[in-house]
Amino acid sequence: MNPHDPLAPPTLAHFADLRVEVGRPEVLSRGPRGMRRLVPITGGEARGDGWTARVLPGGTDFQLILSDTLSELDARYGLETDAGDLIYVQNHAVRSAPVEVMAALLRGEPVDPAQVYFRCHPRFETASKTLGWITDRMFVGVGVRHPAEVVMRFFSL
Repeated sequence: MNPHDPLAPPTLAHFADLRVEVGRPEVLSRGPRGMRRLVPITGGEARGDGWTARVLPGGTDFQLILSDTLSELDARYGLETDAGDLIYVQNHAVRSAPVEVMAALLRGEPVDPAQVYFRCHPRFETASKTLGWITDRMFVGVGVRHPAEVVMRFFSL
C-alpha cells in the first residue's frame, strides 16, 4: 500500500484515556422513539500524552434507549487540564448488547464488557495553545460502562 495515498485507510493514534464518574440516571420520558434518560456527570479524570485533566462536574449524558438492545448516547461535559486549560467535550456513542445484558446495564448492575458494543465519536473545543489542534481533528473511541463510571479510550484519526 502506498503511504502517500490520500485515500488510504486512516491509522489510529492514542489520544487519551478517560474515567468519567456518573450519578444515578433520571428517566425523562418513555415516548414513541424510546426511553430518554439523563445521567449526571460528576467528575473523573483524563490522561493523554503529556497532559492530565479533571472531568468537571455538571455535565450530562443524554441517553435515548431505542430498544431492548440499542442505546444512543450524547455526553456533554468539560475538562480542565492541570495547566488550567478548559476543553469542551461532546461525545456521541452507540451502545448495544443482548437483551439481558442491556437490561442489567440499565438497572446499574455490573456486566461483562465483552458482551457490550460501545463505540463513540468525541469532538473537542478548546482555546488551549498546547491542545488547540484537537479542535481540528476527528476522533473515535471505545468504552466500558461500570455502575458508577464510564471508562473510555480515545484515538485520533
